[in-house]
Amino acid sequence: MDSGRVIAHIINWLKDYCIEAGQSGFVVGVSGGIDSAVTSALCARTGLPLVCVEMPIHQSPAQISRALEHIASLQRAHAHVRMERVQLTPVFDALMQALPAMADAETHQLAQANARARLRMTTLYYFAGMNQCLVAGTGNKVEDFGVGFYTKYGDGGVDLSPIADLTKTEVYELGSALGVIDSIMQAKPTDGLWGDDRSDEDQLGASYPELEWAMAFRDSGASASGLSDRQQVVLAIFDRRRAANSHKMEPIPVCVIPAALRN
Repeated sequence: MDSGRVIAHIINWLKDYCIEAGQSGFVVGVSGGIDSAVTSALCARTGLPLVCVEMPIHQSPAQISRALEHIASLQRAHAHVRMERVQLTPVFDALMQALPAMADAETHQLAQANARARLRMTTLYYFAGMNQCLVAGTGNKVEDFGVGFYTKYGDGGVDLSPIADLTKTEVYELGSALGVIDSIMQAKPTDGLWGDDRSDEDQLGASYPELEWAMAFRDSGASASGLSDRQQVVLAIFDRRRAANSHKMEPIPVCVIPAALRN
């Protein structure tokens, strides 16, 4: 991949889309991970106003530290970047107290994780409305179109997706070319929705390079015969995740009323 030309292409695409939409700039939720770091760095390079929002909800200190360090590095390089910090932990806790607990602990934890993502989406759109900005998504190709590893109307609720045609490996390539700080480049990928140190790989059961292989393998239409045991396992994980999350990757179904019923 020609990182320099890809970076220039995305920057031009972002700027053109924003101007055509009649908006002034971008809002990005910065988590301390590689995807939000690359997305915010690309938005900053458009020269348009950028609001970086840091929104901890029972977040680990390391994630917060990485996010703040990254935002500070953007502000040193770009005068039009500003930061907003919103402590969402008390908001989340109040919401959980107002809602009934679920009998199944695993289901309850997943519902809480999704609630965190949706609180953050609401916060980002608040700042977007305040500043006439677009919410730039941080999802990559494997997450958005491979296994659907995101929260519907949470981190999936965005106005445009600048890195959604890039694999995780490619996102890291751009991160290196953009000069993303080492602490983010070296950190294990995590969605930060669980209040512990579980990584994306812990949740998915496979690494991003493995899932990228599985996505490319399925797209190729090749036969699964002759694959190694691990490849068979990864392919099964990919197929299972893709099937379970297909509803996130397809348009919202609309019940069409037959013309005869309107008469």
